[in-house]
Amino acid sequence: MVQLSRRQFMKVTGSSLAGSSLALMGFSPTSALAEVRQYKLAATTVTRQTCTYCSVGCGILMYSLGDGAKNAKRAVIHVEGDPDHPVNRGTLCPKGASLLDIVNSPSRLQYPEVREPGSNEWKRVSWDEAMGRIAKLMKEDRDANFVEKTDDGLTVNRWLTTGMLAASASSNEAGYITHKVARSWGLLAFDNQARV
Repeated sequence: MVQLSRRQFMKVTGSSLAGSSLALMGFSPTSALAEVRQYKLAATTVTRQTCTYCSVGCGILMYSLGDGAKNAKRAVIHVEGDPDHPVNRGTLCPKGASLLDIVNSPSRLQYPEVREPGSNEWKRVSWDEAMGRIAKLMKEDRDANFVEKTDDGLTVNRWLTTGMLAASASSNEAGYITHKVARSWGLLAFDNQARV
């Protein structure tokens, strides 16, 4: 409990009364002091994403400025947890909370690259070229190493020289489809990031 002397009490109440009386008579701070600051995210575009760090699959909201018009390059300026996401309900671990630094890092890889056999340099390729290369190499490997029957004549339809590691931040439905696709190729080495 605060102990005030009679003199201190009179000073506090007198200054409060004088200040409120002056405000009633029109002596108030200028309109610039009374102006409400604009919310820093008011002009941003919100994008819902899934955090890529681990197998939990937390929902995040990414706020970006810039509409892609002339001289207005889009840039992410704020990242926070998605309060409507059923996994994390708005919370983020320290790694997820630091996503803004990773998104804006100058050393972040943004395009596919390939290192040809025998080379020590990486070269940038287009997304179409990267996907086509992956599909071609997988097809060649499957054609060369697919086992339809064992030596005993037992039908096995398996492909043992390639494996697949699925993304654990996907929904159950996406995981189910991924599993069906991998098994339809004959892959036995199939796992999910959640177990790594």
